[in-house]
Amino acid sequence: MDSITHIALGACIGEAFFERGFGKKAMIWGALAQSIPDIDFVAGLWTSPAGDLLAHRGFTHSILFALLIIPVFALSADKIHRPHNIAFRTWLLFFATEVFVHLFIDAFNNYGIGWFEPFSHARYSFNTIYVADPFFSLVPGIALFMLIILNRFSTRRRFWWRLGLVVPFLYLGYCTINKIKITSDVNQAFEKQHIPHERYFTTPAPLQNWLWYVVAGNDSGYYVGFRSLFDNRKEISFEYFPRNDSLLKPVANDEDIHKLIRFSKQFYTIEKWNDTLVFNDLRFGQIIGWQNPKERFVFHYFLQYPADNNMVVQRGRFAGWNWEVAKNFLRRIGGN
Repeated sequence: MDSITHIALGACIGEAFFERGFGKKAMIWGALAQSIPDIDFVAGLWTSPAGDLLAHRGFTHSILFALLIIPVFALSADKIHRPHNIAFRTWLLFFATEVFVHLFIDAFNNYGIGWFEPFSHARYSFNTIYVADPFFSLVPGIALFMLIILNRFSTRRRFWWRLGLVVPFLYLGYCTINKIKITSDVNQAFEKQHIPHERYFTTPAPLQNWLWYVVAGNDSGYYVGFRSLFDNRKEISFEYFPRNDSLLKPVANDEDIHKLIRFSKQFYTIEKWNDTLVFNDLRFGQIIGWQNPKERFVFHYFLQYPADNNMVVQRGRFAGWNWEVAKNFLRRIGGN
């Protein structure tokens, strides 16, 4: 999830634990604890762009890191706020809730999270919700605003923290139901259309949960398409992209290549743009691919010019968007 959402949820959880009187101080602690796993952004100061991809949501999003940082927060809060009547186990439970909620909800989008680092480099990803979904984030944001402006003893504070926590998690459950439905539809389409594949995934297209991006294939290449919950036709219109592993021979010993392949979970293709080799991680979608099936992929990494790869995951996410594209996007969500 995005940082603002984590801050809003953290503040609401802080209010839920301590409510009146101490609540606003707990909101600050909650926002801080909910955000602490994202401290991994500092790795970008000394690692390569490819290394930074693996550092993000790596160790600082692991269960081990959580177990180390929770008592540090608890001891700090306990000492700073003395004298008080808050049991130390309450501090521990509060900060454990904050940190583990962060680790839990981050697993629902497509970036992946290293729960068991450094013992296992496996990344876990449920591909259930887009990383920045306003339908998930809006209510916690409003609740945070209301909790800030309301008097700390106001009786209305309970309503707002409850709303700020209940609504997003109900929406997450709704997204999970959508995921199950899409998975069923996609598997039927694979069988009917005879789509060969050893691996596949589905994940929401940008900013919503009704139009889903589908990738399926094997070491030879991948079929890419979109499926709306409102589609009437059983078939999915797929575009095929060869993986082109043979193009990697000139850079086969490059350490960045191995990091990128590991990061991509094998969902990648190689292309040549003029004189430049480009690594595409298919998991992050296509630039307006529902409108132009042959569009470039959002995540493209210049293998021979690594210095040009800053903010590589964000590159192109909304490139080419305008009012006409937005209208086409809404029409595609509505089904075919």
